[in-house]
Amino acid sequence: MNNYEILSNEQGVSESIGFMLIFTIVIAGIALVTLYGYPMLLQQQVGADEKIMEKNMIVLQNDIKSLAYKTVPFKETSLKIGGGSLTVYDSLTSPSTSTISIYNSVGEYYIESFKPGELRYESVSAQTDISLQNGAVVLRPRIQPGSVMLAEPRWFYDGQTNTMVINLINITSATIMAKEGIGTVRMKLVGEPYYNETNIPFPDPLSRELYIDYTTDSNQNYSVAWDNYFTEELNMPPPSITGATRTYILPINATYPGRLVIKKFEVEIQAI
Repeated sequence: MNNYEILSNEQGVSESIGFMLIFTIVIAGIALVTLYGYPMLLQQQVGADEKIMEKNMIVLQNDIKSLAYKTVPFKETSLKIGGGSLTVYDSLTSPSTSTISIYNSVGEYYIESFKPGELRYESVSAQTDISLQNGAVVLRPRIQPGSVMLAEPRWFYDGQTNTMVINLINITSATIMAKEGIGTVRMKLVGEPYYNETNIPFPDPLSRELYIDYTTDSNQNYSVAWDNYFTEELNMPPPSITGATRTYILPINATYPGRLVIKKFEVEIQAI
């Protein structure tokens, strides 16, 4: 064997080794991207879907406000529903047991066992629920207890006039509806709004106090969000708790005359 043949064989070996090294580096890079990069991309997509739906639910909340408070007869909003589904839970047929009752210390009820219904986004990937209920937008992770209010309802107390205003939103639908992907939510105000104004006299011989009972749903528990709203935003004392029911004292000052104003609106979801 001459020197030329030896040199040719060595060149072939060098090219094979170089190809194998480059091929190995490429495969290792793909494996690293698949192992670390792809889950990060999925997590970012899940987070983006959740943030988009938070904004979408606030848009729908503003639509309901326009129907209830601005006497707009009809609203329609197109939105993208990613990573989960948007479902209507009718206040009458929904299995939800969440209720609100408002009464005084002598047992007179102004509102008894009001079921608000809800529009709920259920995320499959993020394992969270975002609910538009009773005029508020609340978020609840399924894998751990607790909830947070993303947008507040239109309730308020005016200390100057000693007036408490409570707006209740009743969400209904003729059929069970759910949607994934691109959807258009169409809603309208149904019937005449309920209105009740009660004058709280002073001095009151019966020393009436006004209460609100919030009964939680064991399967969809948003009590932490509502508790923070009642105690921090409306300055109600911490509640007394009996089973699933939390009882709050309304902040109307009993040392001079006041008013309790309750309004109730029914919004029908016609399509999503």
